[in-house]
Amino acid sequence: MYDTALRFQANEAFSRAHRRALWQGVLGFFRGKQALRASLLSFETVRDKLKIRGQHYAGLQMIPIDKIVGSVGRYQDFDRAFLPTQEHIRERWRAVYRAQAAQGAGLPPIEVYKIGDAYFVRDGHHRVSVLKELGATAVEAYVTEFETPVPLPADTVEADLDLKGEYAAFLLETGLDRLRPEQRIEFTVPGQYRKLQEHIAVHRYFVSQSESREVPYDEAVARWYDEVYCPLVEVIREAEILAQFPGRTEADLYLWLIEHQYYLSEETGYEVPLEEAAADFSAEFSHGPGRKELEAGVKKAIADSRELTGQ
Repeated sequence: MYDTALRFQANEAFSRAHRRALWQGVLGFFRGKQALRASLLSFETVRDKLKIRGQHYAGLQMIPIDKIVGSVGRYQDFDRAFLPTQEHIRERWRAVYRAQAAQGAGLPPIEVYKIGDAYFVRDGHHRVSVLKELGATAVEAYVTEFETPVPLPADTVEADLDLKGEYAAFLLETGLDRLRPEQRIEFTVPGQYRKLQEHIAVHRYFVSQSESREVPYDEAVARWYDEVYCPLVEVIREAEILAQFPGRTEADLYLWLIEHQYYLSEETGYEVPLEEAAADFSAEFSHGPGRKELEAGVKKAIADSRELTGQ
């Protein structure tokens, strides 16, 4: 009698979870980008984009379930909340549910990969789904940690991965994270890292000319960061410009200010100081027609990038 009741309870629990997953999918479809937030990340995609550099076994740990945001090979069977999205996993899901109900905390640990602050299930998808359905907030896991130069927060969604991939490629090419471990250069607009590489090349050329020697690439990268990027970021911070452009980053403003300084210098015929360019940029683009012009330019850059990448 107990086993029959437990089977019924497990079946009802799966049906409720499955219905919620389907309903969330419908809502996501009508909300556009919100749908991306409901999807599990593919470990394979993240691994390839973020230029994994190594791995090590981190042992048996209790990990927060809300930071399990991806899967190794089964990202289509569950949504981001680990609700079951496929009917064919009902039998296995019910069996795990019955085992958990019968044994309490007796289920074996799962296996996960960790990148940044995000976890990806290698083995134990059904256990995570059942435990979360039953209200658990943590699960015991064997953790293998992968090393990447790019931070990966647990709230990362698939739409963020292309930008993070560009960042990882930039760091791989320049070695900036090795030369300046404290660096954190993150854009909200695609295609910007290649502009930074152009800035480094130009800076290397002028330094080589002024010092009458061939400046090594590593030295050029470090000096660009110390002598060009950081001073302008300091201007942005002191002028508190970022607060006027919510959702943007210091790196976004760095490029926009560099381009604006060049425009002002060409227009006036003299080298406009960074502070003056920053004040003028803030006045012109923080509101009104200038703000709309800037936002239109950002949207065009994003659209052009998607067209180039076939997205």
